[in-house]
Order: sequence, then structure tokens, then C-alpha cells
Amino acid sequence: MKHLKACARLLRLLLHVVLGLWVVAFRFPGLTSAQQQARVQAWSLALLSHAGISLSIRGGPALVGPVMLVSNHLSWLDIPVLHAARYCRFVSKSDVQGWPLIGTLATAAGTLYIERSSRRDALRMVRGMQEALAQREVLAVFPEGTTGDGRAMLPFHANLLQAAIAARAPVQPVGLRFVDKATGVTSHAPSYIGDETLVGSIWRTLCAPPIEAIVHFGLPEFDQGRERRTWALHLHNTVDSLRRG
Repeated sequence: MKHLKACARLLRLLLHVVLGLWVVAFRFPGLTSAQQQARVQAWSLALLSHAGISLSIRGGPALVGPVMLVSNHLSWLDIPVLHAARYCRFVSKSDVQGWPLIGTLATAAGTLYIERSSRRDALRMVRGMQEALAQREVLAVFPEGTTGDGRAMLPFHANLLQAAIAARAPVQPVGLRFVDKATGVTSHAPSYIGDETLVGSIWRTLCAPPIEAIVHFGLPEFDQGRERRTWALHLHNTVDSLRRG
């Protein structure tokens, strides 16, 4: 029975992805930026529902930009979860752009790509992020750089904070957590770490009992003259507290 339910979820999920690709190809060109953002948010919320995941929001996302969301990173679900809670433009590693289907959807959602191994590209990205913030956009980054196991957070890379410092924009810390909806116990079903495959993580998520994604928004804050490494450590501690709360 569990596998039959997972197969039904998978079918709905695949159809939803195909619908998303159709919208991107044929509807997006005729929509305003605000309409595109609303479509991305609604599509992401529906994706979670098809996967058996409900959304719980604590605190309040910033209503307008410029602002940079800084979150812990657990799963392939983190991006649609944050999109469902509040539309934002993600900063992601460059290889995501080439992923089948996902890359197309990510690009349509406004993702900014960075080649992490290239210092020159990192500097280019910081300038691009600064320009986006100057245009009052909402950006989102995962400063851990990769997904963690949900038990302990990885250190934050401080370089991406330079864009917020240069643009004099606030940063809003965000804590993510997945729990079993019936028991409230942390669920590791959506995890995607180490040698795990994306397909395996998706299937494990679809086979799991109903999951609740908790997005806990903290208060936006400015650098207040702090050196970026000091600020990154402070934000790390804040996000860690939010994801546990």
C-alpha cells in the first residue's frame, strides 16, 4: 500500500513538472514579473502537496526587497519549500542549470548561477547579487554550500554576504526543518547528502508518511559594521536556533 501511494504521488509530481515546463515555455513570456513570481510560488506550493508535504510558516518573511534570505540546506525540496513560503531568486551552483527539467524550471524562476571553484566567477556573482539587491529584489542563499544531514549544520561561507554589505541590504535568517506530520518528530526522509542519489531521495520522500515542512523566518538584520566572517558566524547561530524552534 505504501508503494502504491508513492507511485500515485510520483505520477502527480511528474505531471505537475510537465505542466510547469509548459507554463514556462508558453505562458511566461506574456506575464509580468509579478505574475511570474506568483506563478512560481503557486506552482511550488502545489508541488509540495503532490509530494505529500504540507507547509508551516513561522515568523514573517520580508514583504519587499531588497533582502537576502540565508537558510540551512537539507534537501532537494528546500528550493520549492522556500519558493512556496515567499518568492525569491536563488543563488545556486552552476551545474544545476544543466540538470534535465529541473534546470529549465530553476532558470525560469530567476536562479543566479555560480561556478564555486572559480574565484573570478564568485566575484562576478557577488557583483550580480549586489545589482539585484540594488533593484530591490529578494535573494536566497544556502551558505553551507551543500546539503547537511539535518542533525548539525555545516559552517557558513561568508563570501556571499559581501553582496548584502556592499548593497547595504538586510539579511533575513531562515531555519528549515522537515517533521513527521503525525508525531512532530524530525523526518530525514527528504535528506540528500553524501552518496545518496536524487532519485533515491525523491522516492524515499514519496514513500514516507505525510511530512510537514517548517519554515521559520527570523528578523532581518544589517551587518552593523561587522566583518563578514563575524556576521556569518552570528547568522549561523541564529539559523541553527530557528531550525530547532
